Amino acid sequence: QYNQVGLATCHASCTSLATKFLNDLKTGPDGALFYGGLFLMYLAPALIGIFWGAPLIARELETGTHRLAWNQSISRTRWTAMKLGLVGLAAIATAGLLSLMISWWGSPIDSAMNFGQPDSGSGYPRISPLLFGARGVAPLGYAAFAFAVGVTAGVLIRKTLPAMAVTLVVFAAVAFVMPNFVRPHLIPPVQATAPFNAYENNQVTIGSPGNRMTLVGNFSRPGAWILSNQTITPSGQLFTGPADAACLGNGTQNTCSNWVNSLHLRQLVSYQPASRFWPLQWIETCIYMVLAAGLGWICAWRIRRRRI
Repeated sequence: QYNQVGLATCHASCTSLATKFLNDLKTGPDGALFYGGLFLMYLAPALIGIFWGAPLIARELETGTHRLAWNQSISRTRWTAMKLGLVGLAAIATAGLLSLMISWWGSPIDSAMNFGQPDSGSGYPRISPLLFGARGVAPLGYAAFAFAVGVTAGVLIRKTLPAMAVTLVVFAAVAFVMPNFVRPHLIPPVQATAPFNAYENNQVTIGSPGNRMTLVGNFSRPGAWILSNQTITPSGQLFTGPADAACLGNGTQNTCSNWVNSLHLRQLVSYQPASRFWPLQWIETCIYMVLAAGLGWICAWRIRRRRI
């Protein structure tokens, strides 16, 4: 289908072809499989942390079987390292294989979405929060971190079910904070300014109180992640109106556009370009891996100092 609509040979002005391809997918099972794959990729690390990480040592402590293991010739550090290493590597490998399989299958859809912005009807670019965490190497870091959170919760709480609940809460909180507050600033975003043209396809909102006016200019950067899109005054302040009479009821669209252009407004856009997908992937994965290693060290330290 991707080849048939001409996307394989398209290199410029491909938004209409991408939109047609993506709209055709909505009528078949491929669209459901695509979003099902996204859901699976976000769910898998959480399940790994809850069902692999949390019970790994908590169940030993809860049932008392750790006493038998710690009275053998193997040291506590080696015992902990073997558990964390073997099961942790299995968790990372599972997430990696899932990511590889789903990314390979969904690559034509990702490519089509990468031709435009969400407001163009061609979907969401790969670097956007919706797709970013379910592609590339990032799921490996998520799986390692979720597993480490689960093990650490089990070591500290010593009860399996409470540790599973804490793992879910902590991982969900971090998964919310990272894309919304941390990832946009891992690499300083690009700032673009341009004169605001009221005659283009813009979004105009006029509301109360005081006929407050909001303008969102059209901005096209295929594959980019738009962080903010604001209209500012010549002095650099956010434009909020109030709307002139030319834009209220009696005026026409043309007279309203003439009035807006007379204000000499500027459009200020902050975004992460598509070329930063892999740098952001590696940076974020390294952050999660470092956090996982730190939690693993805490587990080993706590077990080494724990009385039998």
